[in-house]
Amino acid sequence: MSLAAARPPKTLRVRLRVTCGEDIALGPGKVDLLELISKTGSIAEAAKRMDMSYMRAWTLIKTMEHCFREPLVEAARGGSARGGARLTKTGAQVLALYRDMEMACGGATDKQWRQLRRLLRVPVG
Repeated sequence: MSLAAARPPKTLRVRLRVTCGEDIALGPGKVDLLELISKTGSIAEAAKRMDMSYMRAWTLIKTMEHCFREPLVEAARGGSARGGARLTKTGAQVLALYRDMEMACGGATDKQWRQLRRLLRVPVG
């Protein structure tokens, strides 16, 4: 198998970052973390799936929460009850709004994406 065949196909996608002063309030990784917390019900599991430490995940959550008026994640301590985490109403709203923004930006720049694809060395889907 050739090296090119072993690589996943290249794609173009919008990568948004929302800043709050010097902090990045939201970006692709933070939004992926929120989405995985929502799906798994666990900060530890979300971090594991993203190949990051639990402490790194908590640092990202704390940075996001510093930027927003209300908490985005509600966590319960572990122990015999086995803790867990879920997005708050605000967290779910932030996640949905970010994904909507990605879609809107992608649609608004469709002409430019097509032109950019033609200029790339390797075709993208």
